[in-house]
Amino acid sequence: MSAEQKAKKLGIKFNDDAKKGYLCLAARVGNLIITSGHTSTLVGKLGDGVSVDQGYAAAREVATKVLSSVHQEFGSLDGLRCVKVLGCVNSTLAFTEQHLVINGFSDLIHEIFGKDGDGFHARSAVGFVQLPTGAAVEVEAIFEVKQ
Repeated sequence: MSAEQKAKKLGIKFNDDAKKGYLCLAARVGNLIITSGHTSTLVGKLGDGVSVDQGYAAAREVATKVLSSVHQEFGSLDGLRCVKVLGCVNSTLAFTEQHLVINGFSDLIHEIFGKDGDGFHARSAVGFVQLPTGAAVEVEAIFEVKQ
């Protein structure tokens, strides 16, 4: 099953005709697609009222947003490889499980592109004192257009 088919089977919908906003959400440079940071609808701070499970779900939601932007730029998920992910977690100074939160993003990428294949990516998961609009999670990613 292709990446596109897997995403659709998981219920991810793509709106390639969506009006472009103030910022470019995904830009293609040569054989790379670089996304802007995409934020969760969940607001709050990990370690202060937001659980790791809630953060995980928020990161997974962000993955669907990133994939939608990539799809709008490229027209498909087929022929792509996820190469780098930067996961930002709105967290208290004492919170140290950012990696478990961003697993929500990575796990969806693995489901769609394969953990041992095109979904196997380099990743950073870091804590921030605050994110725009108070979002719990923000993620940006880089995809390679395979030749």
